[in-house]
Amino acid sequence: MDKKIKVFFVLPTLFAGGAERVITFVAKNLDKNKFDVTLVVIGYEKDTKYDVSGLSVIYLDKPRVLSGTKELIWLLAKHKPQVVVSSISHLNIIMGLISKLFPKIKFIGRHATITNVAKKYKKPRKKSFISSLIKFDHIGIKSLDYIICQSSDMKNDFLNIYNIDESRVKIIHNPVTQVNILKQKNSTVNGVKKFITVGRMTKVKGQSRLLDVLSRLTTPFQFTIIGDGRNKEDIFNKIEELQLSDKVIHIEHSDDVFSHLIEHDMFLQGSYSEGFPNALLESCTVGVPVVAFNAPGGTKEIVTNGVNGFLVENEDEFLAKIQEHREWDPKTISEHVNQKFNKEKIIGDYEQLFVDATK
Repeated sequence: MDKKIKVFFVLPTLFAGGAERVITFVAKNLDKNKFDVTLVVIGYEKDTKYDVSGLSVIYLDKPRVLSGTKELIWLLAKHKPQVVVSSISHLNIIMGLISKLFPKIKFIGRHATITNVAKKYKKPRKKSFISSLIKFDHIGIKSLDYIICQSSDMKNDFLNIYNIDESRVKIIHNPVTQVNILKQKNSTVNGVKKFITVGRMTKVKGQSRLLDVLSRLTTPFQFTIIGDGRNKEDIFNKIEELQLSDKVIHIEHSDDVFSHLIEHDMFLQGSYSEGFPNALLESCTVGVPVVAFNAPGGTKEIVTNGVNGFLVENEDEFLAKIQEHREWDPKTISEHVNQKFNKEKIIGDYEQLFVDATK
């Protein structure tokens, strides 16, 4: 390749989150001999939760996407990237609208949810910029050149909502980002089995139904919840209602989730819908098996029954699986997901998309 392809990745913030983690990882790992990469963050540097060393990063220091739009347009006009990649729905809509000003730039949006399911569990929003932006949803999204979906279910859901050419919708899974840590020992201490879940405390993530299942468990256990969110108070109330306060540990945020994962026996996922569950993938990466509900999304593309965990259809099955005594091999669990979602494969998929888009 004679000339590097200039790629801008755009995010609202670098708060702790799946989209932020994946985009930062991809931006850092693209072949620097082929791609000239810049990460544009509309928010503030002080809020950064991910390592961006070695990356060219521009912070717009704006409190929200709308207030950074003018500066973002100016940046694109000045630097003239060939590819712009955004993630998170309201930003994708804005980028689609902005794309009308830059017909020579290829705009790519990374989609992150099974919309038709997730919207059933969202609390109604107060009147805001984001709620007002929804009226431009189809115009903005359909103006993007390509959409990245993280699973087959997500792609089908997306095509069901937006009437666009299927060739513009690409499936690229999230990558394994941690390969140098592996669970070494049984985490059960004095007969107390240790479970963990990681994710935003929202209805769609299903922490409440995990609590319902665990309340029926007759053997000793400890349950760690890592995450924060709008449903936190409801979840804490549920913990008290079920008299589980002495068995539940809550960690609002951790910069080192992997060190927590390897101290537990099993990862539990209660989600009603998942785009592509990063925390579940991370659990398997470090050799911790999972039990998850068979919800729409990428979970079924990660979990193979009996190899790295179980997919279940209801709470009774869930309870049976977490009660089941089985010896798991951390190395086998880790190798299973590394074969399918290793860094080289996923980064290669992104690189090929950027090359094809600019031909």
